[in-house]
Amino acid sequence: MFSLKALQKNKTLRYGVPMLLLVVGGSFGLREFTQIRYDAQKIRRKLDPSLEARVNVQRQSVILEQEYKKMKDANLDEWRNIRGPRPWEDSREYQEEERSKRTADS
Repeated sequence: MFSLKALQKNKTLRYGVPMLLLVVGGSFGLREFTQIRYDAQKIRRKLDPSLEARVNVQRQSVILEQEYKKMKDANLDEWRNIRGPRPWEDSREYQEEERSKRTADS
């Protein structure tokens, strides 16, 4: 039926099939290489579960206690919102203006 010469002249078989194999095969190859990368990162980050739990509990409790003390000691009645200078404004002039307002208020 078909001869070998006719198959060699067919552009689909000559260029299309290798291109399709390259695209599909490359997709599977990239998936394997990226999976190796993520597995290596996961192994590197892994801690002993009991140690990890202890570290997380200590870190959270210390931070919460410190933040509570800061908020408790803060005087919120005298708090004033001060905006920063706009990009088109000269920051030195604005800072001097804010300093003069603060000394006048005091």
